[in-house]
Amino acid sequence: GPPKVSSSSMASQYYQAMQDNFKNNNKSREFPAHSAKVHSVAWSCDGKRLASGSFDKTASVFVLEKDRLVKENNYRGHGDSVDQLCWHPTNPDLFVTASGDKTIRIWDVRTTKCIATVSTKGENINICWSPDGQTIAVGNKDDVVTFIDAKTHRSKAEEQFKFEVNEISWNNDNDMFFLTNGHGCINILSYPELKPIQSINAHPSNCICIKFDPTGKYFATGSADALVSLWDVEELVCVRCFSRLDWPVRTLSFSHDGKMLASASEDHFIDIAEVETGEKLWEVQCESPTFTVAWHPKRPLLAYACDDKEGKYDSNREAGTVKLFGLPNDS
Repeated sequence: GPPKVSSSSMASQYYQAMQDNFKNNNKSREFPAHSAKVHSVAWSCDGKRLASGSFDKTASVFVLEKDRLVKENNYRGHGDSVDQLCWHPTNPDLFVTASGDKTIRIWDVRTTKCIATVSTKGENINICWSPDGQTIAVGNKDDVVTFIDAKTHRSKAEEQFKFEVNEISWNNDNDMFFLTNGHGCINILSYPELKPIQSINAHPSNCICIKFDPTGKYFATGSADALVSLWDVEELVCVRCFSRLDWPVRTLSFSHDGKMLASASEDHFIDIAEVETGEKLWEVQCESPTFTVAWHPKRPLLAYACDDKEGKYDSNREAGTVKLFGLPNDS
């Protein structure tokens, strides 16, 4: 038969293809979204909409048209900063926001209304939706994680942790729940039992963010030591580290095919790494620290938001923009 293609030569083909893609599509464009800094951006599962949450207490939703984001709506109701948001894993119309006002709110883009406001114990900072769509987990400043039934909007369980909880996430199979913590560990609980399975010493310092790749093979963590580490989901071992950033890693996102990993920090660029080799595929230049990055679920387009205050532009115009990288240079 034909000679087997080694994975490294496959990887280099991908590397070349993406280099060529970004050489022709390395334009970033910004879109006014909010009146204050944007904390979180996320794409709906079908990639048609982008939502952003802001310090200005609102969420905004854009529709992606060819090479631009067109603002569809602004969602008001929270009494404090919207720190994080996420979409339903399979319903492209529903998203949920977490706020410092001690509530989470579920919104429907078809009615532009708040479907539910769920009161929680503390100031919410982290939120994620389970892969099966049934549960929303929200973490607060007091390191309590509340599990909310997405249908009844009632709390199903509440866990108080004895350590600083940073980001939270289910694995893709929905049977384990992961937390990154202030001691540099990844804590893994069984789900729905919430019994501790394992604690991995991932980093020498604060472990900040965690993301699972769409294929379910890897997850990545970012830490205060400026390292991104890539983990094998099955073996729970670190496969490789990415060390091109100099500042604490705030945000991570895998591309739709699981082959690229974007990471960002207070460095004035977003690193785009090839997952299988760890090589740098591209870097997106930024004028200021980046708070949030999100790859489109189907295309090599990266949404992101920066701390615009320190930008070189007029601070009023620049505050609260959402940015899109990967647009055609001639667009």
